[in-house]
Amino acid sequence: MSEMRITASADETIACARTFAGRLQRGDVVALYGDLGSGKTQFVKGVCLAFKTPTPATSPSYVILNRYNGMDERKSELLLYHFDLYRVKSLAEIYDLGFEEFLQGDGICFIEWAEMLGQLLPKHRYDVRFSLGKCENERQIEIAGVGK
Repeated sequence: MSEMRITASADETIACARTFAGRLQRGDVVALYGDLGSGKTQFVKGVCLAFKTPTPATSPSYVILNRYNGMDERKSELLLYHFDLYRVKSLAEIYDLGFEEFLQGDGICFIEWAEMLGQLLPKHRYDVRFSLGKCENERQIEIAGVGK
C-alpha cells in the first residue's frame, strides 16, 4: 500500500518528511527515486530535522555518503546515513564503501538513486518516489512500504 503527497514548496517537502520520520525505526532503509531536483535531498533534510541532527543535511553527490548524528524518541543517539549514488559507476564501488555494513546496522539509511543497487536493496524498506508537478515548485511524493 502506498500513499501520495503533493507539496508546493521545499518547505512543504521538508514538512512531509518530518511527518514520515515518525514511522522510521532503527535499521530502516529508505530508497529514494526521482530526477535531479525532484526533492530527494529536501526530504532527507526534513527527516534529519525530525531527528534533531545538529548539522543540516546536504547532498552527498561528490562524497557519496554523509553521516548525521541524531536523537531518537528516547534521546538516544541515532545515526542517519545519506547515500547519493548518482556518480557511482559500478556495484564494485558500492561494495568498496562497505555498503552492506550500513544496511545491517542500527542506524537509518537513505539512498538517493537507489535503482543503482538493484538486487542489493533489502527486501524490507520504504520506497519514496519523487516526480515534478504541474507548477515549478510542485512535487508528487509517493511513499510505499516494501515487504513490511
